[in-house]
Amino acid sequence: MNLSLIIFITLHLIRPSSSKIFHGDHDHQTTCLNPFLDHQNSSLQDHILKLANHVETAAWIKKIRREIHEHPELAFEEIHTSSIIRRELEKMSIRYQWPVAKTGVVARVGSGLPPFVALRADMDALPIQEMVEWEHKSKIDGKMHACGHDAHVAMLLGAAKILKQLENELQGTVLLIFQPAEEQGEGAKQMIKEGVLDKVEAIFGLHLVLSSDTGVVASRSGDFLAGCGFFRAVIHGKGGHAAIPQDSIDPILAVSATIISLQHIVSREADPLDMPVVSVTMVDGGTGLNAIPDSVSIAGTYRAVSKKSFYALAERIKEVIKTQASVYRCSATVDFEGPIVSPTVNDERIYEHVVKVSAMIVGKQNIEVAPPIMGSEDFAFYLEKIPGAFAFLGMRDEKKAIIHSPHSPYYAVHEDVLPTGSALHAAFAYTYLLKTSTSVCGS
Repeated sequence: MNLSLIIFITLHLIRPSSSKIFHGDHDHQTTCLNPFLDHQNSSLQDHILKLANHVETAAWIKKIRREIHEHPELAFEEIHTSSIIRRELEKMSIRYQWPVAKTGVVARVGSGLPPFVALRADMDALPIQEMVEWEHKSKIDGKMHACGHDAHVAMLLGAAKILKQLENELQGTVLLIFQPAEEQGEGAKQMIKEGVLDKVEAIFGLHLVLSSDTGVVASRSGDFLAGCGFFRAVIHGKGGHAAIPQDSIDPILAVSATIISLQHIVSREADPLDMPVVSVTMVDGGTGLNAIPDSVSIAGTYRAVSKKSFYALAERIKEVIKTQASVYRCSATVDFEGPIVSPTVNDERIYEHVVKVSAMIVGKQNIEVAPPIMGSEDFAFYLEKIPGAFAFLGMRDEKKAIIHSPHSPYYAVHEDVLPTGSALHAAFAYTYLLKTSTSVCGS
């Protein structure tokens, strides 16, 4: 046994605690085994990084990402993508369940026994025409992986490969969740509905970003990503000739006042530290230059980082629209349509574990506390059910022109960070199971 390795793990990963870091319903007796083997006197992080950065493994991860990139598929249409995932899992002799949530795949590595920890990657592409000219450009007209989900799948498959090589040392079971339809905001909910989180104690998700330099991990405890919702309203008045407005009830005037009043919610009612957003993005009314229409419709989006502000914002939007309509003698119907994605709120304990693991993999100097972000992620739905954390992995590189934001037709991925992402996934799961089982043994 390598004594220095045991000391390293004790000092850096296992915090003394008077309570168990263990929430699952266990029906077996946990055995306190030596959680590490002697890997030629290398430390845990060196060993995981060595596995992730092995020349053949790194090339394989990149190859998988490029294959998926060439065949982008939209939400709940990820048939080819899931076939690639299943093919690679079968090559590694990793058992899996398919289909889950129509096109999703859930694989398992480890003992098959509790505790269970989950890693998640999203799979779907966007309805965007790729404008990047390169060898592996999208072969599907009007569809593109413009948010890095192809890379997320490849990184999680890389983690599967690492964890499979460490399987005999895993103190529990790792679930690998390949999720469809993140962009639609429905995939995570469907996965949860079909029971993927049953007995799972914690979950981790990773997203590539351009807001941080290559190899930097950024996240924050608590409120992290904004919730997102959409509204549509119809203001009903009474149409008539524009020359005799007194015989009409003008819904355009009511809508004009409503749009301004909606902005007052943000500027005069909300705490600016909550960073709420209300945007009216569509106005539709009238067909003639000399006619007041019967009705006008508006639609838009609202976002807020805190759950309290987010759900209060929806109620206030409805109230303002209806009240302003009545001021101008109109009536209004308000509907909240499309997927409503909750704010992403990281669990403090799991976030702290992510920071420690990330420091092992990328170094403390490459850890950042991210600001609250107005983008949304349906990973939030997992975090409403179990403790977990979501993190960013930076890949910005101006020299390589990897600078274009997600959902841009010029979006590109810095493939050199893919092994790092795989290592982060694997290290999180490995050390979480170690930490949990050690806490149980020492309780």
